[in-house]
Amino acid sequence: MARSNGGLIGKSNKASFGKDKVTSFTSSGNLCTSANTRVVNTLVIAGGGGGGSNEGGGGGAGGYRELEVPVCGSTQYSVTVGAAGAAASNTGAGGNGANSVFSTVTSTGGGGGGGGSGPPVDGKAGGSGGGAFRANVVGAGNTPPTNPSQGNNGGSAGARAGGGGGGAGAAAGVGPGANTASAGGAGVASSITGSSVTRAGGGGGGAFGTGGAAGSGGGGAGTGTNSVSGGAAGTANTGGGGGATGADGSGNSVVGLAGGSGVVVAKELNKASGVWNLRSQFAAIKSGTWPDGEAFLNAENTDYLVVAGGGGGGGNQGGGGGAGGYRASGFGPSPLRGDRFLGPGFTTGTYTVVVGAGGVGSSSSPNCGGTSGTVSSVNCISSAGGGAGGGGSIDPNAGGSGGGAQGRGPKAGGAGNTPPVDPSQGSAGGAGPQPDCAGGGGGGATAVGTAGGPRSTTANGGAGAPNTILGPDTSYAGGGGGGQGGSAPQGGGGGAGGAGGGGQGGDADATSVVGTANTGGGGGGGANPAASGPSGFNAGKNGGSGVVIIRVPSAIVLAGSPGCATTLSTHPGGDKIAKFTASATLTVSLA
Repeated sequence: MARSNGGLIGKSNKASFGKDKVTSFTSSGNLCTSANTRVVNTLVIAGGGGGGSNEGGGGGAGGYRELEVPVCGSTQYSVTVGAAGAAASNTGAGGNGANSVFSTVTSTGGGGGGGGSGPPVDGKAGGSGGGAFRANVVGAGNTPPTNPSQGNNGGSAGARAGGGGGGAGAAAGVGPGANTASAGGAGVASSITGSSVTRAGGGGGGAFGTGGAAGSGGGGAGTGTNSVSGGAAGTANTGGGGGATGADGSGNSVVGLAGGSGVVVAKELNKASGVWNLRSQFAAIKSGTWPDGEAFLNAENTDYLVVAGGGGGGGNQGGGGGAGGYRASGFGPSPLRGDRFLGPGFTTGTYTVVVGAGGVGSSSSPNCGGTSGTVSSVNCISSAGGGAGGGGSIDPNAGGSGGGAQGRGPKAGGAGNTPPVDPSQGSAGGAGPQPDCAGGGGGGATAVGTAGGPRSTTANGGAGAPNTILGPDTSYAGGGGGGQGGSAPQGGGGGAGGAGGGGQGGDADATSVVGTANTGGGGGGGANPAASGPSGFNAGKNGGSGVVIIRVPSAIVLAGSPGCATTLSTHPGGDKIAKFTASATLTVSLA
């Protein structure tokens, strides 16, 4: 009888199909999950509490939670890293640390240590509680309660000494005697990053005699009399509590020490496992087809261009619409190049592609602004719609690029790169600096829109960005031109649209122009209502729709559905290209 394990006697060998991916956050940001990720092991530690003053209590450690969290693939999750609790003043308690958050998991900031030189301030509750001022009330840990517990209570001491802050692994103890503070509670060790690291220790109490020791895991030591320099703040990105301080030789109080900031670690678990016989394993490894996630598809060579819909132009000396947000990995100007892969990279599977619509241009009524464009996105790369141009009494909107201000200023143009990304996805719209002037040009991917000015001013839309991802050099995301400011023949011409699909602004002789479809160009602003011109000349025009383009190595196959929204091509160099002019789905597979 043939054996299923490659000829070896015994059980078949079990192998994991994929590699776990670990991302550590020392400041707030976003996690873009890989396409096949369904579970993330998260370590979420909040900021530690600050230590108290004047023989005060040590700061409590930030709340500590390590849990498996179900997630969706190719999805962006917000990550908040809690700030450290502030050090106490020379008369009071330390501040609580701030919460850390990932998805549904929230860890509470550590409680500040108690203190005071007048009325005593008790230790504060938190993820772990702050230590007591002398023998007063300790701060409660695990507040609000979680299961498993996120932390422990602070400790107390006695005459002329404070208690240590609670740690994630243990409560702070009671001081051993007069003038001797208690130590901070111990933290907890985790190997989520691949090596064992202890975090979330409590801060030591302060004393007129001997300060309390730091809790293991980033807690700060407390100080004794005339030993302010011997204390320590909580260690950054551990959630450790800050050490408390004692008093100087004359009995004067001294300030406490700050806690340590928090940290969030996300480990994406590849749980797709199965049973391969040894012969199959060796063959797969030798041929380079072993399924190991991102490397399996050579995703580091994946490029993208994601442009959102442009904003609609405003009317009546209206501002041009801002260009849709522009985000690209390459093939364009270097300041705008992002990472050369999509978020976490492509793996085999199906992705949702969203192509943003252009915003609607204004009506010709006296007070009329346009509407903003909508978002384009694929696999955690999201570009914001262009901001609407202002018109009449309606101000411009912020967006991927901001809309130009109405020429009935003074008004500022709409802000670009909103929400902020790095590199920037766009620029601000032009201002309307005078009470009666031409509308400002909408912002473009690479340039701010021209400000309006005297009625003879021509306010152009900001320039877009060139990109050769399709082969030919093509510009995208130009801002719409501002509408003229004066009556014919007094007024100047409407502002030119920015290179990259921005629409021309209106003047006494012509209506404004729509942003070019599938460029994310902003719509042109409408002209002065007092000018004589064609019907509807003073209305703003629609922004252009966005576009999403994906380019991958020749070994990868791309397919889009519905087909009418997708153009598939092969670059002369062999790369596969999928261009999406409307929302669709993208399927990625191997040749």
